[in-house]
Amino acid sequence: MRIVLLGAPGSGKGTQAKLLVEKYKIPQMSTGDLLRAEVAAGTDLGKKAKSAMDAGQLVTDDIVLGMIQTRLAKPDAKNGFILDGFPRNIPQAQSLDAMLARLGQPLQLALLVDVETDVLMKRLTGRRTCGSCGAIYNIHFSAPKTSNKCDKCGGGLTHRSDDNENTVSNRLKVYQEQTAPLANYYKAQGKLRTVRGVGTVSSIFKAMGDIIESQIRPLADVMGKIESAALRAAAKAKAEEAKAKAAAKAEKIAKAAAAKAKLPAKKKVVAKKAVAPSKAKKKLAKPAAKTKQKIKTKVKSKAKAKAKAKAKKVK
Repeated sequence: MRIVLLGAPGSGKGTQAKLLVEKYKIPQMSTGDLLRAEVAAGTDLGKKAKSAMDAGQLVTDDIVLGMIQTRLAKPDAKNGFILDGFPRNIPQAQSLDAMLARLGQPLQLALLVDVETDVLMKRLTGRRTCGSCGAIYNIHFSAPKTSNKCDKCGGGLTHRSDDNENTVSNRLKVYQEQTAPLANYYKAQGKLRTVRGVGTVSSIFKAMGDIIESQIRPLADVMGKIESAALRAAAKAKAEEAKAKAAAKAEKIAKAAAAKAKLPAKKKVVAKKAVAPSKAKKKLAKPAAKTKQKIKTKVKSKAKAKAKAKAKKVK
């Protein structure tokens, strides 16, 4: 689930954010916490932020968005996140939407913790903090048993200098002028849900949980179906692409084969083999040899007869 918490200073959204983190096991991304973490780690973004703060300037939106993007890349933000303290105005909200759209992680819900201005004034101006253990009290709603003394450790209670009426009035005025319009911005997107921030912490948290369950769970199911359909479409497109490539390859091979078939055939040089004499030649050869032998025998016979006749004459 991807949630942005809205609410004026003193609305209690920070307290509710911590409870949501515990229940849904997703990280809370507070601008202040992100800035401190990046500065402490000495990252490039942290160095830029520190330079701006040291110069008495506001940290730019680009730096804050860069920190949020870096935080979203961590494994614990895989299942969602809770944004607290950012965006503070509509231009920041537009930049945030654009970044989250690029990451494929758009906001699903904007939860506004709504509290009347007079209640906010009492919450902020009546706040007292224990200097020893950090326990927080309010002289209007949750006063300590002993004035200016912590019920838990007995430490002295302090009143923050910026919790005076003038400072609080100015903070609430800035909120109304710059941040309150975000309610209409997210309402136009159909993402705004409002929780009354008055009552016990647990009752407010239950109301927020009911909204989350009724809004995000069904939305998650719908988005899951959309993502599954997108995956199927991508797989189908990939299969069709592979099929088209195979068809193109087969066509190329067929064209090459056809072109090769049109070329004149090359003459094959065949080595001449020794040819054995035919039977006819063998037959001719044999009579020739016999005739020669007969002539030779006949010549010898005539020579012998001639010699015999010559010897007889001598006698």
